[in-house]
Amino acid sequence: MKIDLRSDTLTKPTPAMLEYMMQAEVGDDVYKEDPTVNALETKVAAYFGMDTALYFPTGTMANQAAIKIHTQPGEQLIADAYAHVYNYEGGGVSFNSGVSCKLLSGTRGKITAAQVAGAINPPDFYHSPLTSLVCLENTTNKGGGACYDLEEIKAIREVCNTHELGLHLDGARLWNALVATKQSPKEYGQLFDTISVCLSKGLGAPMGSVLVGKQSLMNKAIRVRKVLGGGMRQLGYMAAAGLYALEHHIERLEEDHERALALAAGLFQIDCVAHVEEVATNIIIFQIDETPRAISFLEYLKSNEVIISDMGQGKLRMVTHYDYTQAQHEHLLQLLSSF
Repeated sequence: MKIDLRSDTLTKPTPAMLEYMMQAEVGDDVYKEDPTVNALETKVAAYFGMDTALYFPTGTMANQAAIKIHTQPGEQLIADAYAHVYNYEGGGVSFNSGVSCKLLSGTRGKITAAQVAGAINPPDFYHSPLTSLVCLENTTNKGGGACYDLEEIKAIREVCNTHELGLHLDGARLWNALVATKQSPKEYGQLFDTISVCLSKGLGAPMGSVLVGKQSLMNKAIRVRKVLGGGMRQLGYMAAAGLYALEHHIERLEEDHERALALAAGLFQIDCVAHVEEVATNIIIFQIDETPRAISFLEYLKSNEVIISDMGQGKLRMVTHYDYTQAQHEHLLQLLSSF
């Protein structure tokens, strides 16, 4: 039985989702004439109580567009050292926007208002880059699916207001955070200027992210999307998958979280596993020691067709997702207990 836990991007559309996609009414989205895309954008904007939304082919493009509309070349954004926009978007911050990053050492990818306040360059000191944007990530990918406390985000918002900074959220797995914490999406809409959310991870759509935000900023977003090559035509088939996912796949994320907790408990029982980070959502990050037994453990997983991610620096990762079934889960738990 092959079990692939490298990422929740591995999900495939369900038969019901595929049927819904094939029934979609479509048009030319570059002319904003695709009714299904328009319906998706309206739904996501309303979900967060924000002014408007724009569909993007990828989360990276959505984040890069957000950074572009918030900043000017030569300026600087503040983010955690684990931030996806810095580590996993191909250097797009500098390539697309000409912006540098001031990286902070937070806790599992989460930074504090005090850290943000201390990292802002004096605006009248022209020798340093002008700080113009703060980027947060929730849940944190490299931080093991950790979730922000809403009160800390409110405090960061206050710092941004005081210093006239933009605030963007890379919410690729925000759905997981909302399910795990029971926080309100509309509170997020009140706190952030822009938010990107992904439809192709745990929600199971084959592609797509949505950028939501304030109208004054989003007026620029469609032009930036065009420049980045993100204008698409009869896109409604893909947007329909996102609509279906929003209606049927959000609440079930709790199953992924429960399975992640169970896997973490199983890993705790293996003597060569040196550390398992606290599990908050669907990501398990753990470390093994450098003994021959640890090498045997990795070979054991490989021989039993269990695929996981090597994050470097001794960190390994498992990510539960829609296509990781209960039968696979029970089989993997048995494998872990039998090692």
